[in-house]
Amino acid sequence: MNNDAPQHGSASLRRQKKSQELTAGGAAVDRALRPPPYRVVRSLLPNGLRLVAIETPHLHTASIALYARVGARYETRRTNGLSHFVEHMLFRGCERFGSSYSLNYAIESVGGTLYAETGRDYSLYQIPLHPGELPRGLEIMGDLFTTPVFSDIDLERKIIVEEILEDLDEDGRNVNVDDLSRATIWGDHPLGFPITGPLRNVKRFRTEDVRAHFGKFYGARNMVLCLAGPLSHEQVAPLAAAAFSRLRPGRRARPLAARVRGVGPRFRSLHNESAQTHVQLVWEGVPDSDPDYVALSALSRILDDGMSTRLHYQICDQKGLAYQVSGGIEPLHDTALLEVDAACAPAKLPALVTEALSMLARFRTEPVREEDLAKAKRRYRGDIEAGYDDLDALSGWYGGTELFHKPRSHADRVRLFDAVTVERIQRVARRVLGRERLTVAVVGALSDSVARRVRAAIRAYR
Repeated sequence: MNNDAPQHGSASLRRQKKSQELTAGGAAVDRALRPPPYRVVRSLLPNGLRLVAIETPHLHTASIALYARVGARYETRRTNGLSHFVEHMLFRGCERFGSSYSLNYAIESVGGTLYAETGRDYSLYQIPLHPGELPRGLEIMGDLFTTPVFSDIDLERKIIVEEILEDLDEDGRNVNVDDLSRATIWGDHPLGFPITGPLRNVKRFRTEDVRAHFGKFYGARNMVLCLAGPLSHEQVAPLAAAAFSRLRPGRRARPLAARVRGVGPRFRSLHNESAQTHVQLVWEGVPDSDPDYVALSALSRILDDGMSTRLHYQICDQKGLAYQVSGGIEPLHDTALLEVDAACAPAKLPALVTEALSMLARFRTEPVREEDLAKAKRRYRGDIEAGYDDLDALSGWYGGTELFHKPRSHADRVRLFDAVTVERIQRVARRVLGRERLTVAVVGALSDSVARRVRAAIRAYR
């Protein structure tokens, strides 16, 4: 409903119209709140490994996903990059499949491909496969995480070096704007470390370092095993227990707590000759456990969730300041970052930064339109329902979140989102979008004149 729309006709007619609107809106919510076509069952294996089974009888594929509390956040300056290094080394095989070839051949023989990623505060290993091959897939995954061989370290080191070189310029400087902004936001906190680590560390790591890091973080109590597909918990729990029976219990890792520095605005730039300049505007937000987080999530969707939302429409469509711009939230278990990311011609950077900051400032001073919030809610419900058919999304939410706390049901997520009001969005905007929480990071051909104008735009942000 648009509260700014003129009201015509008698009071009874207006009440009837309002009743119809509420009934229609309620029906939309009810559709999203119907029981989803899946069931989530949790259990604890004898060695402390948490098992999350997502029973999706309506689907025809399955997934094995193992989440671990390990990543850059759990490192020191000296060990930075070791979590990512361990991830690479696990691809080298295990006792039963003693080479990268035999390991990958076994996984591909069951219709899967081993996918892995290292994040700031978690790591993921996942195999999508045919449901009938789930027992075999579990055996392979169990062997990999109980008997890794960690062979060919010098060969794998060369591959990791090549990966790192993608983010370095000819002078050996890291020109990844994401790494630059996080280092500026978090400083010496491990959340500010690059996930791949610096070259000097990668060149120094030895097999004993890899084994020690694996032994510290890959115990059963520090991981969650998520199985999803047309399966039953009663069927897969014994299979999982057998496959991971040799996995040591270990200990649950405790990361260094995040902290809001609140000393902004901060500006950091790195000159790099390129056709486009990459910029990030980042605000330190609030964690998922905070009552204001859901309103921040709604704000993010109103900012950027399609070509008709503010960010793309104003910066790209109407101003022509960039070809592509995006906004969103990077959630961590105890904090979050609200980010605007764009690339533009160097001369357009001051105008782009000015326009983006002005746009975000208006969230604090002007309530969002009711119809924009209603659209965001409809799209959110649609995304939730679409996730019923997405094993990666289901595993990520119910398995990945389980590393840190019990995830809400999809029905609860929709209820919370539907309860967001324009007043709550404005309140969280005033809380989060202050200049003291702002960081601006720029990588590109930044002349002195352009840099001065960008700094002036940041100083003018109130």
